[in-house]
Amino acid sequence: MAHVFLGLGSNLGDRKANLRLAVRRLRELMQITRVSSLYETGPVGFPDQPDFLNAVAEAETILSPSGLLTVIKEVEESLGREPTFRYGPRAIDVDVLLYDDIVFHGLELEVPHPRLHERRFVLEPLVELAPDVVHPVLLRPVSAILADLPEGERVTVVEADWLTSGEAP
Repeated sequence: MAHVFLGLGSNLGDRKANLRLAVRRLRELMQITRVSSLYETGPVGFPDQPDFLNAVAEAETILSPSGLLTVIKEVEESLGREPTFRYGPRAIDVDVLLYDDIVFHGLELEVPHPRLHERRFVLEPLVELAPDVVHPVLLRPVSAILADLPEGERVTVVEADWLTSGEAP
């Protein structure tokens, strides 16, 4: 089984419900072992849109990187994701951040995620779950990468037990 980390984000509709439903659907396809706290973040790349809720899920899967991307796209489409421009608003976004310690370059997927090391909104929840995991290209723990990021990007913990509070996924 492969050990993977997935980035989850939503900034349209009921953002928390979108993320809960995404985790529920992903659990049908792989073993989700842990999910980070929920973080609210400002949009990156295209600022004129609503804030995002973000989280990171840790999972075990038998799927290949390409197979994992295929099921992620199916989950996104089932939750109403529509084609949009890069960095645009979306009901749900699921990204493969890390897949074991491999480096993979496919037509539609790069692992590790090519901007992982630049994004506080991904690194903070990832470090919450696995501070010592090593970026397979930079060969540094993600906690060290986060520590070296310049300040500026707003990332705020909103809720720790968001999957268990209220309605269960």
